[in-house]
Amino acid sequence: MDRATFACSTAFFRDYSSSSQGAFCLPGGHVDFIEKVESFTYSDFFRDYLIPNHPCIFSAKFTEDWGSRRNWVTWDGKPNFDHLLQKFGEAVVPVANCDVKEYNSNPKEQLPFKEYIKYWKEYIKNDYRSSRGCLYLKDWHLSRAFPEQDVYTTPVYFSSDWLNEYWDAIAVDDYRFVYMGPKGSWTPFHADVFRSYSWSANICGRKKWLLYPAGQEEYLKDRHGNLPFDVTAPSLQDRSVYPRYNQSQPPVEIVQEAGEIVFIPSGWHHQVYNLEDTISINHNWVNGCNVAIMWCFLQDELAAVQREINEWKDPMDDWHLQCQLIMKSCTGIDYKEFYNFLKVIAENRISVLENGLDDEALAKNTPKAAISTLGMLHAVFDLKRTVKVLTSLSANEDFKKLDLTSLSPPPEALLHHLKAAIDTALL
Repeated sequence: MDRATFACSTAFFRDYSSSSQGAFCLPGGHVDFIEKVESFTYSDFFRDYLIPNHPCIFSAKFTEDWGSRRNWVTWDGKPNFDHLLQKFGEAVVPVANCDVKEYNSNPKEQLPFKEYIKYWKEYIKNDYRSSRGCLYLKDWHLSRAFPEQDVYTTPVYFSSDWLNEYWDAIAVDDYRFVYMGPKGSWTPFHADVFRSYSWSANICGRKKWLLYPAGQEEYLKDRHGNLPFDVTAPSLQDRSVYPRYNQSQPPVEIVQEAGEIVFIPSGWHHQVYNLEDTISINHNWVNGCNVAIMWCFLQDELAAVQREINEWKDPMDDWHLQCQLIMKSCTGIDYKEFYNFLKVIAENRISVLENGLDDEALAKNTPKAAISTLGMLHAVFDLKRTVKVLTSLSANEDFKKLDLTSLSPPPEALLHHLKAAIDTALL
């Protein structure tokens, strides 16, 4: 990197290191459409969408070289069932019934992929009706199950992905999904896991999105504090049940065409409909721009658990630990794992800053290669954001009540290492 570029990049990341992120009101519900690949940079996305937490749509040009768009779609833009059966017929997949409400979601079952495709074909032939209901294949970890398949390449704009970087490192889970469903299938009102960002690319078909900026969901809660299952339901007009609904803004509406990618900001609640037979690729991800929102979400979740079982606080010796266990069962993470999450992310960036990567390592699709591709100053930005959240976590009273002896290195030592690495990198 030459001196002028370094100076410019330093100013760029310094400006945004102290930026705050919150709800963003879109004038007239407008959502930017990014047309050209060659004229839209990662810095543009970082500045205009990640930091201000602002949705956007990427044109189909951003996905036109994906294997799934070439092979999973027929000449007339429909799902290529024959090809999909040939590649994935023996897989077992999660399928939700869109016609049934179970608590605040749709019940799921595991089905052989070939059985689901048989159902889908019959559903289409029967004019989109079935005694089995409207079944939607959701949250399929296809990339993890079939890593050798040429399906897609994650666009550089979404490559700073701490969630998948961490869960890949511990080989437990991932947040990369395939969705497949007939016209009429839908996803009820929700915000994404950990209040993460998400991106969703249509391989074929069309979707309609109803988006509410972060904070607007408060006006949509009923008198008991519960969010609606369906934000289009007539019952929301009943003020005795939803007393603040008339104070909410209308949703931002997006119709997403085949090949397009929608970027959903952190903490934005949404509801999604398939307007046609549709296949999509979806990722959830967290990075330095929204990790503080994830931390706030975890604190809110723990507080909700503590309120729920407050009556057992005195007679239960390990009440604080039980609260953590319940929170993890509900959200998928507790405070100690959140510490380990931050540690893995930080140590990967420190390693790149201190040791760099050789050409062979850069050629491989690894988290450290992605860090190096985004540049040293992005790694420093990530470390600065990690320091802020880790400092807050370390000072948190609920965290300090846990047995922290198993954490290695201890939080104080990790913080010291992070700050030293930042200082050295900026010399």
